[in-house]
Amino acid sequence: MSSRHFPARTVLFEKESNGVTYRVPALLYLPCVAKLLAFAEERLSADDAYANLLVLRRGTIYGSYVEWEAMRVLETATLQHHRSMNPCPLYDEFTGTLFLFFITVLGRTPEAYQIVTGQNVTRLCCVTSTDQGLSWSAAADLTQQVIGGAIKDWATFALGPGHGIQLRSGRLLVPAYSYHIDCKECFGQLCKTTPHSFAFYSDDHGRGWRFGEFIPNLQTGECQMVSVDEEDGSNVLYCNARSPLGFRVQALSTDDGAVFHGGQLVQRLVEPPHGCHGSIVGFPAPLVYVPRAPQHPGTSPRGSAHQMLPRPGYLPGGSSQTPTKPGEREGALPATGAPGDPVVTPSPVPFFQAPTWILYSHPTSSMSRVNMGVHLSTFPRDAESWTEPWVIYEGPSAYSDLAYMELPYNQASISGGPTVAFACIYENGPRS
Repeated sequence: MSSRHFPARTVLFEKESNGVTYRVPALLYLPCVAKLLAFAEERLSADDAYANLLVLRRGTIYGSYVEWEAMRVLETATLQHHRSMNPCPLYDEFTGTLFLFFITVLGRTPEAYQIVTGQNVTRLCCVTSTDQGLSWSAAADLTQQVIGGAIKDWATFALGPGHGIQLRSGRLLVPAYSYHIDCKECFGQLCKTTPHSFAFYSDDHGRGWRFGEFIPNLQTGECQMVSVDEEDGSNVLYCNARSPLGFRVQALSTDDGAVFHGGQLVQRLVEPPHGCHGSIVGFPAPLVYVPRAPQHPGTSPRGSAHQMLPRPGYLPGGSSQTPTKPGEREGALPATGAPGDPVVTPSPVPFFQAPTWILYSHPTSSMSRVNMGVHLSTFPRDAESWTEPWVIYEGPSAYSDLAYMELPYNQASISGGPTVAFACIYENGPRS
């Protein structure tokens, strides 16, 4: 479903006259300071083998517009003799630490060479910031500490790309994929590899990291994840992954990413030949209806339901308005009667939490990387729940990353609910 109504656009990274180009974007919103952080690879040419450094632009949200700072090279996000790729930022709301995970690859070694030979020359790296991206730590090479001996079974691996997430429990999640070496010939030559998505995770605010199990059945690669709340109070981790099978693959985890159940094809979300990266972001369903206490006989039926716009994570029926620590549940304002109504004590409200909806961005053609579109799912468990796309850019387009923004309360709507917006950073150009 194409549309001539396009959202506002800003060019953040533009190809330079000397051939330097920018690819593989990542986007992260910092609600504590109302800032957007946009990352990308700086490449000497469009070829993956000529990736070079990572760059950043910070944007401050002022009402209905974003003021962007000049581009900066992240000079510490490097390893000697390696190229930096696949930025994956995430923010720990408990500690205020900003993480930027990325991979580094030795020299100009292409991914295809590693897959064919099994000679893995990729490293898992991270830099951190405690001032919202103004300054960054030296790069830490986490490969041995986190992956350890398992690296011998990975022909190569990569992250995301795009944003990671933090769960309500505080767990930090970095989406990733690996080309697992399934078998070798007797003389040590690589025989077969298969790509599988998985997650790196930390339960101690980034001091230590582990990796979870692979999505077991279907071939999956570049991926992103969303924590999905459901109306009955349950929660699952949802993964949406690139696939060479003609459609996206989705998989669910009920233990916060340590193990994923078998993936399934999402036939409403098509892939072009060889696939393409796509992005997902979760957000609370926009409306919650909380039934009031029964009306006394003869009273007006008006207002028999109270319409609310809950803040993310709020549960209707409580009375607290005090912000809690990240990850804790909060209480929404209770429903109240109109002036002059008789005072009644509301009956207990059955447990209900705002369900999570998901937006997904990806080229909409099954033939080539063109026509960037956004799809919506109001019930992510159901692979058939995705809407037709809203095309936000007509023409060659590829990798993207989405952000959900809940704006500061001094900019909130008078209805009492938050003012929310979405942002999408995506690649585009004269050809795909």
